[in-house]
Amino acid sequence: MGRYSSQMGKKIRLGILFGGRSCEHEVSVLSAGSMVQRLDREKYEVTLIGIAKDGRWLLSTDSDTLPEKFFIEGNDLVPVLLDYCETQTLFAHEIPSAGSQVGIITQLDVVFPLLHGPFGEDGTIQGLLELAGVPYVGSGVVGSAIGMDKVMMKRVFRAEGLPILPYIEASQTQLMQDLDALERRAHRELGYPLFVKPASLGSSVGVHRVNETSDFAEAVLDAAQFDHKIVVEKAAAGAREIECAVLGNDTPKASVLGEVLPSEGFYDYASKYVNEDAALIIPATLPPRLAAHIQALALDVFQAVDAKGLARVDFFVREDGEEVVVNEINTMPGFTPISMYPKLWEASNLPYRNLVDRLIELALEHHRDTSRIRRAL
Repeated sequence: MGRYSSQMGKKIRLGILFGGRSCEHEVSVLSAGSMVQRLDREKYEVTLIGIAKDGRWLLSTDSDTLPEKFFIEGNDLVPVLLDYCETQTLFAHEIPSAGSQVGIITQLDVVFPLLHGPFGEDGTIQGLLELAGVPYVGSGVVGSAIGMDKVMMKRVFRAEGLPILPYIEASQTQLMQDLDALERRAHRELGYPLFVKPASLGSSVGVHRVNETSDFAEAVLDAAQFDHKIVVEKAAAGAREIECAVLGNDTPKASVLGEVLPSEGFYDYASKYVNEDAALIIPATLPPRLAAHIQALALDVFQAVDAKGLARVDFFVREDGEEVVVNEINTMPGFTPISMYPKLWEASNLPYRNLVDRLIELALEHHRDTSRIRRAL
């Protein structure tokens, strides 16, 4: 693990970024809480960095503050800044006033941006960490941006010859100009049932299954609240929902497969994080040849978007196994106690704690490799 573990007994200074400016703020907090409880404290010196919904980076003066209690009103939080460039330093930041100071709080060896959704999983935080020269877990700017934007993701999948469902895309401008025309096109090209989704959001926020024309407009207008683009996609009627976890950089590996069995409708936000009533079957019951085909596709998807570190790739598989289509890739999947990504690796003989260790190793390896790139003439 390079210079970060070269000294005997030296802990890796790990910053965990969580919260964030998206509708998935609460999911990120749950993921961080789960990770903090499982980290090897003999190996890591942990700094929790909470990003408030208004975008401020905050540290708690109480080192024992848990992520789920971090943003509670009255908690003693200190605004911080990440230094640019290459010092990997967090500074305390106060609004300039008489007697105010800017002081070093800590240096970080690596950051785990445990953020979901826009302003965290979409390449924005990754770009900031690149500028600051801080190693971080997960995909870079390109992989994160493509993985977050379903429109760009599908364009890449299509260009790479990966199997996807028929879809159409629309901007808010197009919606405002003629929503009826969009419905007619969706009806003609996709048919019902279909799904309406914001282009750049996860955890099924703003996603609607639409069964008939009368429900189309309401679903589209709700999805459009969360993004400036929407995706309308043909439903994979009767298909099984199969998921695969991927781990690695240039030579990634695929986990065993899992199957999601929603209690009703589809695997929405409530099923994932509120009701917890969806069944997760691990490993999924599939013929070995079909399972191997899906795992190979997951690796193709991972490399198509230039993902790094980790991702979960979701598929729809026809009941008879004759058709497999890629639904999406998630470049920073959840790490909550019920999240599929760590569960899939546990079933693949890589326990949660060891999985986090490997992700941090991959982050440091990738940073070391990219640091060799010549940046100037």
